[in-house]
Amino acid sequence: MSLPHALLGVLSARPMNGYELTKFFDASTGYVWSAPQSQIYPTLRRMADDGWIAGTRQSRATALRSTVYSITEAGQAELLEWAGHYHPPGPARDAFFLQALYLDMVPTRRAREVLRRFIQHHERAIAEWESQRDALVARETPLLVERLRARPPRQHARIARLKASVFQGEIDRSEALIAWARAQLDLL
Repeated sequence: MSLPHALLGVLSARPMNGYELTKFFDASTGYVWSAPQSQIYPTLRRMADDGWIAGTRQSRATALRSTVYSITEAGQAELLEWAGHYHPPGPARDAFFLQALYLDMVPTRRAREVLRRFIQHHERAIAEWESQRDALVARETPLLVERLRARPPRQHARIARLKASVFQGEIDRSEALIAWARAQLDLL
């Protein structure tokens, strides 16, 4: 159920058409929950059927028409209900850690390369998350700017800090994984 809730969260900032929603999703929520465009549009249709969002057809400058989606009261209630309860993580399905269980079976040189690439991946992710975290603290991300327009100014700093802390959590997790991978390299 996380994709509908991620979309509700983005739409709670402002109404958007599918293209805008995909763009905003990729630039914000997509850091913690990814979804290809091919999943977003069918999910929007189901959410409209469930009454969580409403779509309004609008003409654009071209001959194409676009549907602008907005969150309904039922959608807002669903988002708040979902966000206000703990959802345990699903069963672990991590291809890398499955692979790591069998690194003893490959030549040491190859096992080291696998671990080095894992470390590089997380170093790049940390750089992205730090950038996103810093932009949130500065209140410069497009979606946060949209969201803050609808919220009282006294809440702005808290909202920005809470959102930035999610990215700090991702940074912390990646740093721990890098430390683990370096320890694995020492074991080899």
